[in-house]
Amino acid sequence: MSMSMQVLYPVSEGSTFDFDYYANVHMALVQEHFGPHMRSAQAVRGVAGGPGKPAGYHAVATIVFSDKEAFDAAMANAGPVVGDIPNFTNVRPETLIGTVIA
Repeated sequence: MSMSMQVLYPVSEGSTFDFDYYANVHMALVQEHFGPHMRSAQAVRGVAGGPGKPAGYHAVATIVFSDKEAFDAAMANAGPVVGDIPNFTNVRPETLIGTVIA
């Protein structure tokens, strides 16, 4: 069964996020370290939380793996990816890991 990991970067008072660095450097690190194990990856920039509401998240990344073994193999290589986070944001990301159901 496919596994998915979402990494969410919440907006808070005083939070910062460098979108250029994230898109051009960080996501390249994701590809380098997770690439052999992942099926797909995408990152979305938050623009709204609904009609007339500001976005609650700077960005959300979604990475899909073929199965738990591929996910586990990718996580074994996660050190450089996680270590890069302070280079583009000062917020602590939230993570959701689950099985793909649809």
